[in-house]
Amino acid sequence: MLDKLKAIEDRFEEVGQLIVQPDATADIKKYSQLSKEYKDLQKIVDKFHQFQNVLDHIESAKSLLSSEKDPDFREMAKAELEELQPRKHKLESELKTMLIPKDPNDGKNAILEIRAGTGGDEAAIFAGDLFRMYQRFAEKSKWRLEVLDLTEGTSGGYKEIISMVTGNDVYGKLKYESGVHRVQRVPATETQGRVHTSAASVAVLPEMEEVEVEINMNDIRKDTFCSSGPGGQSVNTTYSAVRLTHLPSGLVVSCQDEKSQLKNLDKALKVLRSRLYEIELQKHQDEVGAQRRSMVGSGDRSDKIRTYNYPQGRVTDHRIGYSVQNLPTVMDGGITDFIEQLQIAENAENLKQGMD
Repeated sequence: MLDKLKAIEDRFEEVGQLIVQPDATADIKKYSQLSKEYKDLQKIVDKFHQFQNVLDHIESAKSLLSSEKDPDFREMAKAELEELQPRKHKLESELKTMLIPKDPNDGKNAILEIRAGTGGDEAAIFAGDLFRMYQRFAEKSKWRLEVLDLTEGTSGGYKEIISMVTGNDVYGKLKYESGVHRVQRVPATETQGRVHTSAASVAVLPEMEEVEVEINMNDIRKDTFCSSGPGGQSVNTTYSAVRLTHLPSGLVVSCQDEKSQLKNLDKALKVLRSRLYEIELQKHQDEVGAQRRSMVGSGDRSDKIRTYNYPQGRVTDHRIGYSVQNLPTVMDGGITDFIEQLQIAENAENLKQGMD
């Protein structure tokens, strides 16, 4: 571990030199990547320096114990060792967690797709509730959320709603939300007051750049149509909405958020790239084998991951068996606790796999 940390320290110093070069800002994209790398490495290097400091003090205390005859000095050295050893173990554990290879997509923006599942009108209403939950979480996280395409439910909510979320480490946090979300409550349309169970699926995809997923435009059929949502005078008068069909895979993507056809095309291509990436990633995971996949990461979207029980005011994440009794807070975007618990569980799982 120490060799790896020393290599990281060397790279940190190298990047520090690169970003202060006179021509460093000539390539803005490369400069921003280096700045982010410097910031990420600094967290590990600072922790490493704390660890080295503790190790030095432990060695000094041990040296004093072996050479000192005075009982008072020996007692002081023993007390210092008793204080330093737990500190050493804590820092060692934190460094091991920090050294776990991160998903290279964690820092990216994300495509958030929510679809009503079983439950008819109530499922669409629940999909709308989930969308508002993520909307509020995005606001609290200082992220920007843009709706790309939607199909409204007949009694409210959405049959489907697709949005782009941009900001810092969006995918790294939202990826844990992929899967089936289940709700248990009395629907507004229920006259007998019976509790029904409905569901909605959530898919979170990392936004992929052109260089990462190349699309042959000859493989795409592009159709244009009039926007059907809010948008002022251009709605139903100009063919600004875009529908793309990727012929090799059969994937269909629509975007009608913008008044400009070119902007809608650009956003639709981003969604298409992300979906194609997910297909390739799934193939790779199938080849690697199920035992190598994380139980709490961006797993199979068909898995039931969370239940929102309204009569009991409880929300339960089934992947880690974690429950909270503050459902209204959760539905108002308070999902940070779940994300942190899932991150801890995934880190523990990755550490265990690393030791196997």
